[in-house]
Amino acid sequence: MSAQFKDYYATLGVSRDAGADEIKKAFRKLARQYHPDTAKDKKMAEEKFKEINEANEVLSDPEKRKKYDQLGARWNEAGGFDAPPDWQQTEGAQGAYSQDFHFGGTGFSDFFEQYFSGGSRYGFPQGFEEEMPGGAARQGRARRGHDIEGDILVTLEEAMHGTVRPISLQTANRQTGEAETHTFQVRIPPGATDGRRIRVPGQGEPGRNGGEAGDLYLRVRHAAHPDFTTREADVHHELDLAPWDAVLGTEVVVPTLEGSIKLKVPAGTEDSHQLRVRGRGLPKGKSGERGDFFVTVNIVLPTHVSDEERQLWEQLRRVSNFKPNA
Repeated sequence: MSAQFKDYYATLGVSRDAGADEIKKAFRKLARQYHPDTAKDKKMAEEKFKEINEANEVLSDPEKRKKYDQLGARWNEAGGFDAPPDWQQTEGAQGAYSQDFHFGGTGFSDFFEQYFSGGSRYGFPQGFEEEMPGGAARQGRARRGHDIEGDILVTLEEAMHGTVRPISLQTANRQTGEAETHTFQVRIPPGATDGRRIRVPGQGEPGRNGGEAGDLYLRVRHAAHPDFTTREADVHHELDLAPWDAVLGTEVVVPTLEGSIKLKVPAGTEDSHQLRVRGRGLPKGKSGERGDFFVTVNIVLPTHVSDEERQLWEQLRRVSNFKPNA
């Protein structure tokens, strides 16, 4: 099935030969500009933020980017975009089955869902049972519908506080062309970690011959954030620090998912050192426990120094007894 091609390079405003650092920098700049919590036009910003995240999801992953570049050469062919015949879809893709599944409200486009999400149906392909020995005798039996799996993009703010998301699922039969759409609410609980599967009972493939419907499993994908990353329930932030602050110690203000906090940086802090704030991460289920907040220090050297600054650095070199290789 054709899907509208998405030019992820254009979305991030980078060239096709852009390096990983350039892609990361472009994403962070756009993510800060269009983050729904800070933008004035929240509806427009929310859609743009989803597009930016989807582009970053693919281009920041070497495997996904390689596959995307294979697809990209055919994007403007007449008659609409289709993958090359020999192009390998993500393992678990839906191509082996006689029905297509289209999600709405998950935060990902049809293009991403079709080629990069790994969404799948579980169980046997439709019609497989009838081909098995004795299958004809079982055609009239009630059969449960297959389970379906897809991805859902969740912001870190939603993962922190929880939310309810309206989702639509369209089932289209490739043989008959018939389509049916279900719209329902999905609760994303506080503390939904990246990779967690949310089960939505009865919203999978319809049953056959009076059988019950399968279930829908939505796999949480944390939206990339310009300031934070997550590992399980822990939240991580990178702090750029001047060398004199690392040597002498300082107090800084750092953002968290629940507002800014003051953080003491001890004297003698080394590059890549982690500072830990307990209980400032994501919730851990219903226990009331929270993950931790980690701040990783990046010591940044000045790229330009004035004549006065240079003199001071030279004076420090003369008087210092520090020998890094001693």
